[in-house]
Amino acid sequence: MNSGQRFHLPAGGVLQMFNTLGGHPRPGPSPGVQQQNPKAPHRSKTAAGLLETVKGRWRHQDKGGSRQGGSVSAEAPAAVKPGNCHRIVVLGAPGVGKTNMVRRFLGEEFQDKYEATAEDFHRKLYRVGAETYQVDLLDAAGERNFPAKRRLSILTGDIFLLVFSLDNKESFGEVCELLSEIRVARTKLLKSKRPPRLPVVVCGNKADLDAQRVVSQSEVAEALARDVAFFETSAKRGTALEAVFRELAVTGGLPDATAPSRHRLVSMVTYRSLCGRSGAPGEAAPCAAVDPSARRPSFGSDLRLVLGSSAKADKPERCQIQ
Repeated sequence: MNSGQRFHLPAGGVLQMFNTLGGHPRPGPSPGVQQQNPKAPHRSKTAAGLLETVKGRWRHQDKGGSRQGGSVSAEAPAAVKPGNCHRIVVLGAPGVGKTNMVRRFLGEEFQDKYEATAEDFHRKLYRVGAETYQVDLLDAAGERNFPAKRRLSILTGDIFLLVFSLDNKESFGEVCELLSEIRVARTKLLKSKRPPRLPVVVCGNKADLDAQRVVSQSEVAEALARDVAFFETSAKRGTALEAVFRELAVTGGLPDATAPSRHRLVSMVTYRSLCGRSGAPGEAAPCAAVDPSARRPSFGSDLRLVLGSSAKADKPERCQIQ
């Protein structure tokens, strides 16, 4: 798909669908989308096409495969197969340690000073044997007050890491609500008679602050479904993080080598050099590099990602997405 191509779609229909997924009233147009026809119908051919496109992709994932092209952006390296591209969406209340968990995944050190994260996006590229993989990490902290954007992240996410703090009961309640929102979205889109498999890993962080703990293991066990993996972690000490990262790999159908301890971290220059070499695939040890030039695809790009061919609907109401 040409990343510079423009599509016209009905803002009312698409945004109504996003807000319906979570059962919330429509808050109005999302940032970056200008509604030019206030009388446009809430459900159009384009919105219906979006539903069918996402249904097909999630049905494929629930059968054990990755969503084909589910997280590929316009900037994705040509060497990475669409089925080897995955997006991990990190959600949770502020101050629970999401950023430090992402830093650990990227091979960086724990940062003691807290700074509120508006939004963070990282891309890690892997070479495992003859295959290359792309893992995008979206820390969607800034989407708490934007339900439509949060639901778009849910639609475009392949794997979800939900984080709460063991010393903050409200943060645990927020994770339970997020888990329910993800479950409802997938069930409605797939029209499942029973709850679908959830590609979710939940972390109770700050296990090192045992004296301040207010969320008990029994509460967690009662609130979470049996098919949801749960870990008590400490981003500061590194407790259980390796198990979390390996579980993310299993949940998303990624190789074990994507866990930080299973590969060596190299620069992008070295990574490109290794990918360009010919020879026996099994000779090279797994390696990875963090792409410093990666930027999160725009709101419009994510919409185009899930719209697919439905953007060609006959005479849709016009709302231009650049």
